[in-house]
Amino acid sequence: MARPLSRAQQLENAAFLSLLRTTGNVRATCAALGRHRALFTRRRAKHPGFAAEWDAALAIAHAALNDPARAHARETQGAARSGPAPPPSEPEPHLHRTPGGRCQLRRAGTRRRLTRAGEQAFLAALSATANIRLSAAAAGFSHSAFYARAKASPGFAREMRLALQLGYDRIELALLESALPQSHRDDAWRHNDPPPIPPMSANQALQLMYLHQKQARLQEEPALIKRRRGESSDVHSFRLAAMYQAHAAEQRALFAIAEAERRAQGEPWLFGPEHLPDPPILPDLAQVTGWSKAKARQASRKADPSDDAGSAPASGAYHPDVALFGGWRLGDWEG
Repeated sequence: MARPLSRAQQLENAAFLSLLRTTGNVRATCAALGRHRALFTRRRAKHPGFAAEWDAALAIAHAALNDPARAHARETQGAARSGPAPPPSEPEPHLHRTPGGRCQLRRAGTRRRLTRAGEQAFLAALSATANIRLSAAAAGFSHSAFYARAKASPGFAREMRLALQLGYDRIELALLESALPQSHRDDAWRHNDPPPIPPMSANQALQLMYLHQKQARLQEEPALIKRRRGESSDVHSFRLAAMYQAHAAEQRALFAIAEAERRAQGEPWLFGPEHLPDPPILPDLAQVTGWSKAKARQASRKADPSDDAGSAPASGAYHPDVALFGGWRLGDWEG
């Protein structure tokens, strides 16, 4: 398991992803941040959550670049900078016969056909975002084109379903990772000075402290298990057990936050692998002798052909048919 990122590294990743959503170019983003591309690629290989956000940022950037409105705006800005462009030549019309047999005069358009490269771009974006419309925009086609292709091609429908499942799993893992204290997503306020306290009277301050005393200083009861009039002893016991579990979960969360802060300062783990003792060195257990207390068979006993252990030696040597830990055998009983 990779070590969690520090708060400075998380902020650096956030700046990288924010700029990547705009440029859609990893090298240009790293150059703008003044960092080497290998730094972020190594983090991508070790942290699946960052890899999922990376792919999602690229998909969003490609969707924005393929947006017709934005493309028209870019063309308009380019034309304003370079001067008036020559008027485009009108395509020549051509005859087209409809499935009903009617002939129509149509103008040749610039309609794009869905290619295999477009399908793969859509599936790659879908595996990162789990969003069909966004993935279709990133590939440069409408979402209805991919729905029609999935309806006509069972193979593409299978790949579309698998890509959607992969994107769902990656987003779920990224969401779970973002909720950990090591993600440093929601603790920016703790690293800044609090604003000044607004003016209030002593009575107002005491009233605020009274209203929030249980939540800030004591263990607040969850709303679903607050004690009600006439509750039984079983319900009361259940309420106390639930309060204990909630308190234990809060203490674990506080410990995780403190451990994340220690890791952010470069301190070692409190209970990391470096604190574990070395494993003991043991000899081959098959070669260990002199530990068995099983009594040797008496030398005066005659071998009984019907006894499966009758050929056992009289000494204390090991025999596979004699119990290692001693004990009585049915053949040793005297009637």
